[in-house]
Amino acid sequence: MRINYGRYRSNAIYGKIVFMEKPRFCSGRSFFQFILYAFIGLGLSLASTGCKEKVKPPTRDIVKKKEAWEERTAKNLRQYLEYAMENNGKLNDSMSVRHIRLLNNFYRDNQFNLVWSMRGNSKYIGSKLLEFVKGSRRYGLFPEDYGLARLERIQQMVQVDTNAKNDAALWVRNDLFLTDAFIMLSKDLKQGRLAFDSVTLRKDTVLSDSLYLGLLHDVIARNEVQQPLQSLEPKYAAYDSIKTYLSAFLDSANFINYTFLAYPYADSVRFFKQLQRRLYEDSLMPLLYNKIDTSLLSKAVRKYQARKGWKITGKVNEALVKSLNNNDAQKFKRIAINLDRYKLLPDTFPITYVWVNLPSYNLKVWDSGGIAFESKVIVGASKTRTPLLNSEITNFITYPQWTVPFSIMIKEMLPAIKKDSNYLAKQNLMVVDDNDSIIDPKTINWQRLSKKYFPYQIKQRQGDDNSLGVIKFNFRNKYSVYLHDTNARWLFGKAQRALSHGCVRVQEWQKMADFLIRNNQEKFPADSIKAWLGRQEKHVVSGFPRIPIYIRYFTIEGVNGKLKFFEDIYGEDQLLTEKYFSNKIL
Repeated sequence: MRINYGRYRSNAIYGKIVFMEKPRFCSGRSFFQFILYAFIGLGLSLASTGCKEKVKPPTRDIVKKKEAWEERTAKNLRQYLEYAMENNGKLNDSMSVRHIRLLNNFYRDNQFNLVWSMRGNSKYIGSKLLEFVKGSRRYGLFPEDYGLARLERIQQMVQVDTNAKNDAALWVRNDLFLTDAFIMLSKDLKQGRLAFDSVTLRKDTVLSDSLYLGLLHDVIARNEVQQPLQSLEPKYAAYDSIKTYLSAFLDSANFINYTFLAYPYADSVRFFKQLQRRLYEDSLMPLLYNKIDTSLLSKAVRKYQARKGWKITGKVNEALVKSLNNNDAQKFKRIAINLDRYKLLPDTFPITYVWVNLPSYNLKVWDSGGIAFESKVIVGASKTRTPLLNSEITNFITYPQWTVPFSIMIKEMLPAIKKDSNYLAKQNLMVVDDNDSIIDPKTINWQRLSKKYFPYQIKQRQGDDNSLGVIKFNFRNKYSVYLHDTNARWLFGKAQRALSHGCVRVQEWQKMADFLIRNNQEKFPADSIKAWLGRQEKHVVSGFPRIPIYIRYFTIEGVNGKLKFFEDIYGEDQLLTEKYFSNKIL
């Protein structure tokens, strides 16, 4: 038997079935009609519910009576916030804000009053915030990140158009854009734009809403924009010096958007097309859209080399690419990256610490706010980089042995030993087994050894010809790197000192050792280190207060009234530029 539910109708408005009569037995066809109508009714109901959308705020609202201004702007502001809250920050089809939740909370707390303007005129703080955005390059920022173009368009409109000046909706959008810009400025000045990494020492990885809201309320209360924003910046002399000399750089900078060349390249066709465009931008060859003309390209490279006074070869190399990329736009992006690197550091450092900056080949020992001493250093080559790290110097060893890292044994020493059986003796090296017993190298079949099978260690005997020199400074790290002297001290005279396998060679190792034990004269009398070295004695020295060491990568310093750019030895600036700033407008 089947049930007949009688006559029925679907009510799409309420999404339910209305029965006209009691059900009765009937054929299966009526039953399936009932089910069909039920689903149609439910679908129409859901569709009608889904189509209910907040009405878009008015794009214009001309206020003729000034006494109605606050009421109308508050109404518009509520409408914009409600709409944007439900549409991921969109104010309309073409405009949006990035921090809608914060904006909503702020304006609700502020009774939906405008902050940056009053009755069709910018307030002092509104003008000052726009001025800050315009001048944000002086902080290593990009003005267009904060909506400069649309803010300037609004100001132009209200200056020439009476209706625009009296448009409550326009001034509401202006207020929202300025508050959104202020929040973004706060974030970028405090945290920067670089992602936090394993050596970042900051704890505040996420800035709280209370910080932003507190800053905004502070601006309103003090009627001051610049100081609250500047208070967010790092408090380092090196950061301040870059900013100070950045102003002079900007005054003479020519921000032409030249084509950036990534080198070394993975896609040769793409690279040479970009190179042709870059040379065209210097008026060295005609613009070729889809083809590569090797003859024209070689001629253009020759012209560029002649212009620079270089040897004329017509060949493309790393030096050529670096020179072509070395324009003011790229320099500014490097400045921005370096300023942001300071924002990854803590607000304060310990009283005493060691600071190694790889691109400048320099080590500084800081003590009580001043530099105790500094030293030239030799750092890892590009293929064997010195890692960035945080640690503490725990001890040092005079006349140390060098245990050769596995990678060096396999990649460098094993091929040399296979070619010359006397290699080990010439380099003052010895072979030991797992029990640290010395093995006669002549008893080993070196041809059988490989990366997969190498059951020995190679060590270098202590002495003046040891690769570690006469002293080694240890600190815990997962990379097995350390500070040490060297048996090739003449290399400190070279300008380019990215030469090691990853460890840091220190020219002023004697000063470092004396500094570490400076407060323990009872245990280590004056000249004790010199005496040990004179007798070529091995000593493990510990018991002094551990000193933090930070190895970092900064390629710009403010020195003698100008910005000094160091070579990007590991290509980190290039990598970060491509990742964060490649499409930035200057």
